[in-house]
Amino acid sequence: MSFDNAIAFLGPKGTYCNEAALRFAARLGIAEPELIECTSFDEVFDCVDEGVARFGVVGKENSLEGPVTATLDNFAFRTDAVILAEEVIDVDHCLVAHPTATLETIERVASHPQGLAQCRRFLRTSLPDTPTLAVSSTAESARMAASDPAVAGISNRLAAEVHGAQILVPSIQDNPENQTAFALVGRMADENLLTGTRYKTSLALFLRADKPGALQMILSEFTYAGINLTMLQSRPTKKQLGDYMFFVELGGSIHDIDVQTALECLRLKLREVKVLGSYPIE
Repeated sequence: MSFDNAIAFLGPKGTYCNEAALRFAARLGIAEPELIECTSFDEVFDCVDEGVARFGVVGKENSLEGPVTATLDNFAFRTDAVILAEEVIDVDHCLVAHPTATLETIERVASHPQGLAQCRRFLRTSLPDTPTLAVSSTAESARMAASDPAVAGISNRLAAEVHGAQILVPSIQDNPENQTAFALVGRMADENLLTGTRYKTSLALFLRADKPGALQMILSEFTYAGINLTMLQSRPTKKQLGDYMFFVELGGSIHDIDVQTALECLRLKLREVKVLGSYPIE
């Protein structure tokens, strides 16, 4: 296996994370990526931290569900890896089935619980009396469907292609605007591998002490600098009840003067300002 071409992702093959990994590989100019399947985002970070893979791909935020807390906690408390780039994937759920199946032959529908939840309207109107089965991933549901004409899965097109299932009904999700942002993570030495015209910066901010006005103090520094925040999320520090830190995403690069000014002011007031990455989004 070539370390330089190795990309760890949340498996199995055919997941949206797999799709994101392939897109990142194309952006990196890696024609034949060595894809390493992982069972959790923790394992993806471990592969990068331990030198098993040069890159990792993790879920960052979903437009319906919000930030992925497992990813945030890894950045805050477990890893020195940074975000190198972001890729937004449209969540395009399809009803997939065995090549010989029809809607009339389907006796149950399997998918990840989120996949089932995000296609309730279709299931209610098109398969109203068909029981559902929760499985470990949308890709697993495609594998099951490809091997059993009585089972349909809810997955993306990649999973159907990987497992040899047909797309029985395309784009069945309730919300056509559903998207997931994935992060390419790696070592700081690779932070300039990808460039773009627009940048985003992700931060983890740790307070010296919890006190009234702490959040307002943080926000005021960005306001004074004229910086737009695209995400703000509080998370427990896991030290004691009521002790929180903040994740912030902002438009701009750490090389921008206004961003540098805001960060310098925050470092004077906070216990730690951890830059999780400053990366291209276009």
